[in-house]
Amino acid sequence: MNHDRIEGNWKQMKGKVKEQWGKLTDDDLDVIAGRRDQLLGRIQERHGLARDEAQRQVDTFERRNPDFFFEKS
Repeated sequence: MNHDRIEGNWKQMKGKVKEQWGKLTDDDLDVIAGRRDQLLGRIQERHGLARDEAQRQVDTFERRNPDFFFEKS
């Protein structure tokens, strides 16, 4: 996938991500930059979740927001 497209998508999605996981900071969102693995790590860290629970939440988020997508590593 084109990195510019992911970056543009991320700018639109940041608000929805912050709404879903309110403990994420603006600095967290800058580090995540649309990368799924970074999002999972930050969700685990800020919300005190196990990796499988963070994965489940991100999967659910993706199903509910099909127009948005994360860069897979």
